Amino acid sequence: MSSIAILGYGKMGKRIEELALQRKHNVVLCTNDTPKDIPSTVEVIINFSTPDSAFDLINLGLSKGVPVVCGTTGWLDRLSEVEELAQEHQTAFLYSSNFSLGVNLFFELNHKLAELMAKHDQYAVSIEETHHIQKLDAPSGTAITLAEAHISSRNFKGYSDEPKSGFLPINSTREGQVPGTHVVHYTSAIDQISLTHQAFNRDGFALGALIAAEWIIGKKGIFSLSDVLNLNA
Repeated sequence: MSSIAILGYGKMGKRIEELALQRKHNVVLCTNDTPKDIPSTVEVIINFSTPDSAFDLINLGLSKGVPVVCGTTGWLDRLSEVEELAQEHQTAFLYSSNFSLGVNLFFELNHKLAELMAKHDQYAVSIEETHHIQKLDAPSGTAITLAEAHISSRNFKGYSDEPKSGFLPINSTREGQVPGTHVVHYTSAIDQISLTHQAFNRDGFALGALIAAEWIIGKKGIFSLSDVLNLNA
């Protein structure tokens, strides 16, 4: 049993709390606001806040020497600062654009397929992602992670949400209550190959974040979900 603080108490934060209590953890703080301090009993922080508040909340935890697991996207221009803070305060930080086990297996497949398809430039690469209307950032962090494998393997200049020479196109759609669907297309003049992951609910994301939080307690360093799931072995 561990003492957990959940910063970002929206739908994801509430589901993480429910699962944490089921797994007999002690949830000592749940809030959407920036707390003035972190209770001394907190052993790990799970951050699913907003892009605007993520850095300050992460900083608050790391400065107290508390490891932080973060699933908030849209703030990664300050990732290097966070990594330096974790090292400075001798604690741990883990970021993932998506905590689902299935999605992280999807990342591995995408990476391997990107390497294979880089040899066949008759296939144009594109990415589609669809999420619920409450999702604030676009493209999703998951889509960006998928794009990175192709950017490195095909020497794209980056990604773009509109057709742009030298950039990998990502099409983002926000509709209804879709938990998350991601598709990588390889399209030639004669056929198409597609790799798809479709989430049916948020439980996979919430459970993955909780498993990561359980794993990171007592560790020092910068980690990813691949470390938690031992996918690099």
